[in-house]
Amino acid sequence: MTSRLLLVRHGETAWHAENRYAGVTDVALTPRGLAQGAALGTWAVRHRVDAVTSSPLTRARLTAAPAAAALDLTVEVQEGLREVDFGWGEGRTVQEMAEEDPEAVRRFREDADAGAFPGSEPVADAAARATTTLRDLAHRHRGGTVLVVAHNTLLRIALCDLLGLPLGRYRHTFPRLDNGAVTEIEIHGTRTALRSLNVPTTLPPPAPAPGPTPAGD
Repeated sequence: MTSRLLLVRHGETAWHAENRYAGVTDVALTPRGLAQGAALGTWAVRHRVDAVTSSPLTRARLTAAPAAAALDLTVEVQEGLREVDFGWGEGRTVQEMAEEDPEAVRRFREDADAGAFPGSEPVADAAARATTTLRDLAHRHRGGTVLVVAHNTLLRIALCDLLGLPLGRYRHTFPRLDNGAVTEIEIHGTRTALRSLNVPTTLPPPAPAPGPTPAGD
């Protein structure tokens, strides 16, 4: 049977607002990040969801909590969904790293696998634990829908692995996942289909009513 996984990047944190690599550092959500979690909870009520799971990091658990509460479910924490450890890059901006070692940043941008930051988790290892976790969730919830709250880099690596795309090109294939946005995949056995990518959970504001036609037009 086919299982639907709704992959969500957690809400905004102070480090993400500054474009710092948070990785495994447990950074708190900003007020905007908490609001994104609340929006996800409202969105989840309008969609069929059978289970809610998240990374063990606080920013993911707090993003998942409103959806679980709205659905009268508990958040199932999965260690395999923890964000990638960026090693040398943890807590730093690209600009800060480039000032210290521009060649390291160039290698990373060219191929995030072969040019991974010193001391970081290998991309293949992150892919293995992420896809193992997602396939296990799909197996345990066959025919159901699971909301999965995790992280920008881990989810992009997992998407590449599940879809048979080069792991080192995850930054080029999926430039970014927005905070609180939903990416839907279907898993059936060893097959994975991408149904939607980076769908916002909040509706855009209504368009203003048309005004009078300007004079002279």
